[in-house]
Amino acid sequence: QVQLVESGGGLVQAGGSLRLSCAASRLTFTMFTMGWFRQAPGKEREFVAAISGSGDSTYYADSVKGRSTISRDNVKNTVYLQMHSLKPEDTAVYFCAAKYGHNYVGEYNFWGQGTQVTVSS
Repeated sequence: QVQLVESGGGLVQAGGSLRLSCAASRLTFTMFTMGWFRQAPGKEREFVAAISGSGDSTYYADSVKGRSTISRDNVKNTVYLQMHSLKPEDTAVYFCAAKYGHNYVGEYNFWGQGTQVTVSS
């Protein structure tokens, strides 16, 4: 059974930084596009960033572009989301997800349980 386990969330002041990690197991990691999504209280889940299986291509939501970097380590089967200049509106549960193939758009096959990020003003 595929497992995606997120870590690195927490409480941070506005303007601060966090790095989220997602460790994947029981899948051929390089065959999956990896994505980060988030869901704030009372809001729908939204796309944050994605990275291709090779790591050559990255995609970002406008809301985090320029403040976040997605990366992956295909030896460690781990994907990261480095976030800078955090804002209170970044507060959400952040989910890691895996999608078979190269297209980051569409339904993702596997999801993690999420990690809470809270940004205080």
